[in-house]
Amino acid sequence: MAKKFLYFIAFCIVIFLVGRIGYELFQDELAEIALVPSTEFTPTEPMEVNAYQDPDLWYSRPGIGVEDPARWQPAYAAMSKPQMDAFAIEAARAAEPTGDDDAVSLPDFAVFFVHPTSYLSRDNWNAPLGDAEAERIARIYVRGMASPFNKASEIWAPRYRQATMGAFLTDEPEGQQAIDAAYADVLEAYRFFVSSLDADTPVVLAGHSQGSLHLLRLLREEVKNSPIADRLVAAYVIGWPISVDHDLPALGFPACATPAQTGCVISWSSFAEPADPSRVIETYANSTGYDGEKRGESTILCTNPLTGKFGGAAPESANLGTLVPENGMETGELVPGAVPARCDERGLLLIGDPPEMGSYVLPGNNYHVYDIPLFWANTQADVARRVRAMDPAN
Repeated sequence: MAKKFLYFIAFCIVIFLVGRIGYELFQDELAEIALVPSTEFTPTEPMEVNAYQDPDLWYSRPGIGVEDPARWQPAYAAMSKPQMDAFAIEAARAAEPTGDDDAVSLPDFAVFFVHPTSYLSRDNWNAPLGDAEAERIARIYVRGMASPFNKASEIWAPRYRQATMGAFLTDEPEGQQAIDAAYADVLEAYRFFVSSLDADTPVVLAGHSQGSLHLLRLLREEVKNSPIADRLVAAYVIGWPISVDHDLPALGFPACATPAQTGCVISWSSFAEPADPSRVIETYANSTGYDGEKRGESTILCTNPLTGKFGGAAPESANLGTLVPENGMETGELVPGAVPARCDERGLLLIGDPPEMGSYVLPGNNYHVYDIPLFWANTQADVARRVRAMDPAN
């Protein structure tokens, strides 16, 4: 299932190397040549017990302060008076206070965030800790994707020996071995995260792409039927397809059907129109679900991030703020009303005409890299609403 979901960098590289025509003819083969390691898989040494006590093994955790990338609060782009009035109406409708002082009204809650793939090298199946370029990109991802959860009392985002991009582009056993090794680190980080919390702190799980894949396993094998299950606000498992029929029942948590529901799963995968998701759909259909059956034509879980509901549509006026990045993706500004959102019959999230977000759009108008930034402010509002709903005082 993993193959072809994580190849935006492969797309950029092979376009440069051989041009558009060659890419169209041989994109799978070229991506494998460019990114799949040719070396044997070398098992990673397991993390020592309580290794994640080391503050250096976290991009975000309590105590980092102003250097914590997940604590970033992007500014809004300049708006005209009519735009400001419309924004105020939609913000009120979303039931999210817009003033900084109002954040005090949120109960304490903790976030565990797992970043997507940032290691592209063919030298190793798993990223060595300390790889400068992989860590630079990971920090950008944490800044742009974990920051919607910045109202949390605690945000934890671990460094881990992620599977390299090429592990998702091969059917050879080394690819799955690399993914399993990465999950082992995530599991250790999660266990330390849980041990560090007060016994009654509500928990949010969040991730994107490879990070979401690890969260899905974490939900099935570690969270389900554990004490954390009763404290789960929601699991934001973004940018990885989840079959409603073949995957969701095994997770032990339902899809979020309403905007104030808790203990549920949220997911979406974004495409602009006209969308060509054929490669994604083909890979998904031929993959095996958590129930052991082919996923086939089963519906993909699609939460509408503008409404917080399962399925449905919402206009761009309901979008409280898209995080539009600058060229380096290290900063950006929030633009309200930029894109709509509609879950189609397959479970893909369609966002209308292609918005200008940057150069990392995948073939077929796939906005995978921008799944969370497209709905940055609505995601922030969504988690606040669910945390309040979980508060016994409400």
